[in-house]
Amino acid sequence: MNVMGSVILAGLLISSAAQAKPAQDKASEHKHHQDVADKGDHVMGFSHDKATHHFRLYADGGAIEVQVNDAKDTATRDAIQGHFSHIAKMFAEGDFTAPILIHSQNPPGSETMKRLRDKIDYRLQDTASGARIRITTQNPEAVKAVHAFLRFQISEHETNDSMEITREAATR
Repeated sequence: MNVMGSVILAGLLISSAAQAKPAQDKASEHKHHQDVADKGDHVMGFSHDKATHHFRLYADGGAIEVQVNDAKDTATRDAIQGHFSHIAKMFAEGDFTAPILIHSQNPPGSETMKRLRDKIDYRLQDTASGARIRITTQNPEAVKAVHAFLRFQISEHETNDSMEITREAATR
């Protein structure tokens, strides 16, 4: 093979390798998100297919919300409320074991949230369709940690929630 043929062959190999990588990345990403969903179902005690998660960022912290997709599904609603009661207590104690089990890693911000647990309030609110944990703090370092934690959750759970700090709606 001549030099020109070698250059063309090398270019084709590089091009096909570059095209295969995004497909591999997409398959790996899909598997990761499916693993998060499966582990989440186990840890949370209800199916992610039967509920909708939202993560909100506010100037003083944020919120974690889950609601049933079917208003008649009281079993899932009750499971959400039970899970959130448990999670609010765990987080207040600086225990972030549940997110680690779901995501197979320590979520960003959680170590700071653990260290500053006495400066963060986790207020549980049962709702007609699920539950909400409102996370508040006046400590600037804790606010940054809460935002990092919630942004990670938005990404990992693919909720499409805003990564920006928003104002809390008056109806919440």
